[in-house]
Amino acid sequence: ADIPVIPDLEDVQEEDLAMQVAAPPSVQVNRVLTYHDLDKDLMKYAAFQTLDGEVDLKLLTKVLAPEHELREDDVSWDWDHLFTEVSSELVAEWDLGQSERED
Repeated sequence: ADIPVIPDLEDVQEEDLAMQVAAPPSVQVNRVLTYHDLDKDLMKYAAFQTLDGEVDLKLLTKVLAPEHELREDDVSWDWDHLFTEVSSELVAEWDLGQSERED
């Protein structure tokens, strides 16, 4: 009675599992803070100036770069162009090293 049985193919085909869809997980989403909001909070609250009540982060918070200095434009590159550029720089450095050795 406890022996597992392999179902017949006909029984499996009768079950239409393709139309059954699992319910999506429900996650409560809070508002995501922007960099600007985080910067204001960092300077406003002293809680961010120490870590675990022991490590002083005041020096770090003074030298943090603002967001506009960290943003970079996306630059597309081509493998052949990049390879040629790097190889020519290496050859130029090698030639310079060879000429210095000869002198």
